Amino acid sequence: MNPEDVANSRNADHGEEKPSMENDPYISGKAEREIPPSVPSAYNRNTSAAIAPGKSRWKMYLLLAGFLIVLIGASLAAIMGNFDGNLYASGDKIAVIYVEGEIVSGSIYNGLGYATPDGINENIRKAVQDQSVKAILLRVDSPGGSSTAGEEIYEEVKRAHDEGMPIVVSMGNVAASAAYHISVPADVIVANPSTMTGSIGVIWTFENMSAYYDQEGIEFHVAKSGEFKDMGGSWRGLSDEEKEYADSIIMEVYDTFVTNVAEGRNMSVSEVKDIADGRIYTGKKAKELGLVDELGNFYDAIDIATELAGIEGEPTVVYMNKPSLSSLLFGSESGTSNASVEELLKRYEERPYGYLS
Repeated sequence: MNPEDVANSRNADHGEEKPSMENDPYISGKAEREIPPSVPSAYNRNTSAAIAPGKSRWKMYLLLAGFLIVLIGASLAAIMGNFDGNLYASGDKIAVIYVEGEIVSGSIYNGLGYATPDGINENIRKAVQDQSVKAILLRVDSPGGSSTAGEEIYEEVKRAHDEGMPIVVSMGNVAASAAYHISVPADVIVANPSTMTGSIGVIWTFENMSAYYDQEGIEFHVAKSGEFKDMGGSWRGLSDEEKEYADSIIMEVYDTFVTNVAEGRNMSVSEVKDIADGRIYTGKKAKELGLVDELGNFYDAIDIATELAGIEGEPTVVYMNKPSLSSLLFGSESGTSNASVEELLKRYEERPYGYLS
């Protein structure tokens, strides 16, 4: 077959009318603007696709309601079950008490980034009074904070130790300054090799905003009964005599800190002072200096506490104040969430005597 015959055969009429692109209404643009009924669309109100979003929305609402029911039930179970320290569990126990965040005075609940003597000391006393608790493990992860708040916790830890309760400290990322202070009465201090600890010392800061007040045209009239009564006011700097007096206060608090470290670590005061210049030490270096006893993690500390307590087999570990969702939502026996927020706000009020830490 020659090429001309092939071309003729391709163009031959086989009894079917071939569609013309020019006559196709959808290609030529002459089609009526309507959507074929076979295509589901939001415009077609009779199709199942139009009601699908409603069904999905109801499913979402049901799932959300179910989640809320489970959440409320779990929270109520946590509260009723004394989730913040189930001392009613059977067996010999090790009570774990967390000291996390900045150490401050007040009743801010654990889990808000602060640790307070009110909450920590209460849990220490509960553990000491329970005959089934054979040892206390303090899990310390704090950069320090208020010297006074630290001394309060130190005294409670020391009291528990003096009453015969074995105490182990497990240091986390950081356990410095006041956080180290509260650790020294323990029988054994366990730190990670890279834990930041030490920072033995005291600092007292004062704000002098007099230049700002002058710039803004703000004037103060101060009526005082004594020369030092407005010491630390932000409207002026310290006089030379006040600076000297502040230094004497600092050294008095520092001497107490050093003496407590020396007693707790079986070191002389001079040995402590040689390394108590505010420096931070790694856990590894702190062990070399005698500031910690062992290098290890939390579970190593549990094993040491178990051995000190003379517990045979696996102990029952109870977490006295581990932050939980229920505690943050509903507060605790020692306070409510609203009270914690109020205490937190006080941290940002003006301090007429500076901040001692």
